[in-house]
Amino acid sequence: AAVVDEVLQSGLRGRGGAAFPAGIKWQTVAAQGAAQKYVVCNADEGDSGTFSDRMTMEGDPFMLIEGMAIAAHAVGATQGYIYVRSEYPHAIATLTEAIGLAQAAGWLVGFQLEVRKAAGSYVCGEETAMLESIEGKRGIVRAKPPLPAVQGLFGQPTVINNVITVASVPLILARGAAFYAGYGMSRSRGTLPVQLAGNVKHGGLVELAFGTTLRELVFGFGGGTRSGRPVKAIQVGGPLGAYVPESQWDLPLDYEAYAAVGAVVGHGGIVVHDDTANMAQLARYAMEFCAIESCGKCTPCRIGSTRGVEVIDRITAGPQREQQVTLLRDLCDTMVHGSLCAMGGMTPYPVLSALNHYPQDFGLQAREPAHA
Repeated sequence: AAVVDEVLQSGLRGRGGAAFPAGIKWQTVAAQGAAQKYVVCNADEGDSGTFSDRMTMEGDPFMLIEGMAIAAHAVGATQGYIYVRSEYPHAIATLTEAIGLAQAAGWLVGFQLEVRKAAGSYVCGEETAMLESIEGKRGIVRAKPPLPAVQGLFGQPTVINNVITVASVPLILARGAAFYAGYGMSRSRGTLPVQLAGNVKHGGLVELAFGTTLRELVFGFGGGTRSGRPVKAIQVGGPLGAYVPESQWDLPLDYEAYAAVGAVVGHGGIVVHDDTANMAQLARYAMEFCAIESCGKCTPCRIGSTRGVEVIDRITAGPQREQQVTLLRDLCDTMVHGSLCAMGGMTPYPVLSALNHYPQDFGLQAREPAHA
């Protein structure tokens, strides 16, 4: 209970993108009376431009293993799984060896920890589809409730956290909740490993407290574009994150500040595009990506993404542009509010942000500034 409380007081939130308070998940699982409980680490790092999980697993696997053992101790779990994407063979090999060393040294008494290799599905990064995959089934999203904390892996209470979330726990317990909460701003406490990628001069990983700005990251650390051309758009939060225009580059990197303008911090992946980028084509790519990767369980995601590609094609082709834009916005609204998970629910973010901030790329007149 003291460990759970320490994690709660630290303000640690899920670094995988959802930003849900980790301590509340742990508290919920700890309160369940089940004989069998699980701890699952989501290391299916599928977002474009993200690599902090991989660098953690390959560079310091024991930090993650220790976090998993602490979580298991805190909630009363005896079995743990680290679900690693199949494209990370070095991370899988490093983790497997590190777990063997930790077991041999007696650090995992009463806690069985295994690495599970994913099968290349983007949607298995969604926690319930990941549970289906670990159980040996096809990776299809489950309807919630019940929440995984109550009925998760094999129907038992399950803690699910991302790599960076779990790997932050040993530091919190070593230095205290107040130390960790001393970094960051408002409800976004601690640090975030930001990954710089795309058309950027100096790509890489920058770990900073919440509250820094995109301008500081892309120009201060990244050195601007690799091509030397002006930056046009910065996508934050993976392939389903919004395209952030220059007017918003001075916003603090904070979950709530980004949500207020229709953007997401996500897993901290930043992909830079210069002025040669065609935002209509990038919006189309987001819809196409969703159509390819959708698990197919819900209609808004399965059908909406395919219709989205068609509508964007009609907008760029020319006739009846305004009617097609109205149709696209309506379609996006249906996907946001009707999809079972973030796959369909977030695909409209890059589409609407491109449409709102770069209308000229769609052959439209510039409109009044609007929130994405």
